[in-house]
Amino acid sequence: MSAGPAGRRGPGEFEPWGGVRPFSIKTKLTVLVVISVLITTGLSMIAVHTKTELRFITVFSMIATLLITQFVAHSLTAPLDEMNTVARSISQGDYTRRVSENRRDELGDLAQTINVMADELEAQDRQRKELVANVSHELRTPIAGLRAVLENIVDGVTEADPETMRTALKQTERLGRLVETLLDLSRLDNGVVPLKKRRFEVWPYLSGVLKEANMVASVRAGIATGSGSHTRTDVHLHLDVSPPELTAHADPERIHQVVANLIDNAVKHSPPHGRVTVKARRGAQPESLELEVLDEGPGIPKSEWHKVFERFNRGSASRPQGPGSDGGTGLGLAIARWAVDLHGGRIGVAESERGCRILVTLPGLPSVPS
Repeated sequence: MSAGPAGRRGPGEFEPWGGVRPFSIKTKLTVLVVISVLITTGLSMIAVHTKTELRFITVFSMIATLLITQFVAHSLTAPLDEMNTVARSISQGDYTRRVSENRRDELGDLAQTINVMADELEAQDRQRKELVANVSHELRTPIAGLRAVLENIVDGVTEADPETMRTALKQTERLGRLVETLLDLSRLDNGVVPLKKRRFEVWPYLSGVLKEANMVASVRAGIATGSGSHTRTDVHLHLDVSPPELTAHADPERIHQVVANLIDNAVKHSPPHGRVTVKARRGAQPESLELEVLDEGPGIPKSEWHKVFERFNRGSASRPQGPGSDGGTGLGLAIARWAVDLHGGRIGVAESERGCRILVTLPGLPSVPS
């Protein structure tokens, strides 16, 4: 099993020696008892040979045993006091404190576990703050636009003509998309959602998804997008399905989420007048499906592949979004992974000579043993 960052052992990992540490607490206590017995026995033997009174020997052995016990007790309680202080700080919201990991016993493992817990709590707290900031930013623009339109109508500055109401409708639709994204996040947190799988033809289905994406982009051009609906109209979407009669067995609504979010992400990272290609091929199992979404953007460094589908991750490229695109909430790819996981499939970044290539594999029908 590989070690964690900076050589840190993961939870549940133990060193060699057959599962017994050479410096465990149990070993230390055993050594303490042995040393105490040896001291008492040695002093008793000295008393017999030197004819020293027994009470002096008893006093000396007690003092020596107490000193050794005090030393061992301090070595055990000092890290516990430190852990208590750090745990109290964490409970009060200070996730910057860490416990020293300079021991090779059970207390060292406990210190490591506390530090891992602090790291995870710090990451969750940071994600929570990012979510509040991102959602606040996403909500502010459409609410301000909708309020401005309604105020102009109420004040008589503009009339409630179809064009003005269409502008208000666009802002309302954006709010609806953001709420839908948050509902998807809530479903993700609450666990498995029942799938409504059925057999469908891939070409007309994906063609409809791409047409919807293009139509939404045309209607909403010039207005910042919510998650899952891009606004750029300069990027060309291309569909490649082989064979044309290809069919798949999955939940169309969830696959729509996957494809729409992958297209949204690819368009955001595409150069001006770039091309996004959606490929579909037959998988290894009956009615299984392999999907690829390929863009012509700057791509993703291999060192960041494992972070692509994390929540709120919006990349670290110097210019992660193309012109006319906002950063989104950073939830689109996390939701795509969630939908793929519900199907028991796989999603990940694949090697590509240019741009970013996301590969999705859906299992289709379960194989029937012969």
